[in-house]
Amino acid sequence: MDIQSIKNRFGIIGNSPALNHALNVAAQVSNTDLSVLIVGESGVGKEAFSQIIHALSSRKHNPFIAVNCGAIPEGTIDSELFGHEKGAFTGAVDSRKGYFETVNGGTIFLDEIGEMPLGTQARLLRVLETGEFIRVGSSKVQKTDVRVIAATNRDLLETAQSGKFREDLYYRLSTVPIRVPSLRDRKEDIPLLFRKFAVDFAERYKTAPVQLDEEARQVLVNYSWPGNVRELKNIAEQISVLAPDKMVSASVLKRFIPEHPQNRLPMVVSQQGSSHGPEFSNERELLYKLFFDMKKDVTELKKMFVEILQNPSSAAAAAAYTKEALLHEYPGNVEFQPQPAVIPANYIQPVQPAMPPTMTPPQPAVILPHPHEDIHEHEEVEESLNIMDKEKELILKALKKHKGKRKDAAMDLGISERTLYRKLKEYDIND
Repeated sequence: MDIQSIKNRFGIIGNSPALNHALNVAAQVSNTDLSVLIVGESGVGKEAFSQIIHALSSRKHNPFIAVNCGAIPEGTIDSELFGHEKGAFTGAVDSRKGYFETVNGGTIFLDEIGEMPLGTQARLLRVLETGEFIRVGSSKVQKTDVRVIAATNRDLLETAQSGKFREDLYYRLSTVPIRVPSLRDRKEDIPLLFRKFAVDFAERYKTAPVQLDEEARQVLVNYSWPGNVRELKNIAEQISVLAPDKMVSASVLKRFIPEHPQNRLPMVVSQQGSSHGPEFSNERELLYKLFFDMKKDVTELKKMFVEILQNPSSAAAAAAYTKEALLHEYPGNVEFQPQPAVIPANYIQPVQPAMPPTMTPPQPAVILPHPHEDIHEHEEVEESLNIMDKEKELILKALKKHKGKRKDAAMDLGISERTLYRKLKEYDIND
C-alpha cells in the first residue's frame, strides 16, 4: 500500500517529508513481528501510528489494546499486564487474566513506556525475549504471542544512562524506531490541519467553517505549538465556537494563541561562583542548602565560645565592647563600676541552688566585668535546668499548696491523679 492510500484510509493530513518517511517506515515494518518504538513529542499522534502498524499487519483480525503505562499505579501495573492469582494481594478475590494473556495473537501498544517501573520492565523484557510470563502470586510459566509497540516522548537512552530505564529493554524495544515529527518540523501542514479540524467541527454542528486570512495564517504557522496536533485541534474548535466572524483575522487569532508559549527546555542551573549566585532546581535542594548553612553557623558559634574560654583577654575585649554598646543604647539606665556592680532597685536577685562545701559562695551579681579582670573570677553558678528536678519541685509545691490533697494537686498541675501517683512513687515523695 502506497503512502497516499495510507493517508486516505487513516485520515492522515500532511505532505511533509518527515511525515512521509515515518509513514513509510510504519508500512514496511507492519508485515513483521518486530518490536517498534515510536518516539515523538506529546500530541503528535503516536497512537495513530500504532493502529496503522496493527491494521496493516497479519494480526489485523486479532485484538489490539492500548495501555497508558503512566496512568496505571505502580502497585497494580504488574497485575494489569500479566494477571494475578486469587489471594495474591489484598483485594484479589478472584484470579484475573492480564493484557498479555487476553491479547494473545494480537498487538499491545504501551504508551509512555518511560514511566514503567523497573520491576515491570524486567518482566516485559522476558516476554519480549522468550514470550513467557508469570501471573502475580503464581509460579506457573505461561506463553503468549503478542506484538509489542511502545511509545515515548522522552529520550529513553538518556533515561537508561541515568538508571531509570533498563538499557537492554531499550535496545529490545527499539528494533525499528519511528520518529513522528512535531508540528514545528512540518509547518507546511499546519494550515491543512487547521482547515480539516474546522470543517469537521462545522459538519458536526451544521455551521459554516471558519477561515483564516493571510496574516492570521502566518501567525498560525509561526507559532511553536508545544502541544502539537492536539493543541492545534483544540484551538481550531475554540475559534469555531468563539470567533465573532467566520473570517478570522490575526488580531482575533492571537486571543486564542498564548503570547508566550511555555518553555519546554530543561532549566539551566548556574554554576557555583556565578555572579548571579546559585540557583536550585527544586525545593529539596534549597532546604538542604538552608540546613547546611544553619549547621555551619552553629559550628562557628561553638568555635567562638571555645576561643573565649581559652583566651580570657579576648573575652575582656568583647565585654568592653558590649559595655560601650549598652551605654550608647541605654544612657543613664545602667551604671557600670569595676566592683561592686550597682544593681537597680527593681532588680530581683535569682534564688541560687545549694552548693557543695568545697565551692566558694557566689559573688554579688555582676552585670559586666572590668576589662582588666579575669572573666573566670565572676562566673555565675547557673540554676539547675534538670527537667526531673523541676518536675519534682513543682509536685512538692502543688502538694503543699493543696495540703496534701492529690486530686486538687493533680488538677492544678494539669495531669491525671493516676499520673501524679506514679510520679510520687518515681521521685520517692511521701506526702
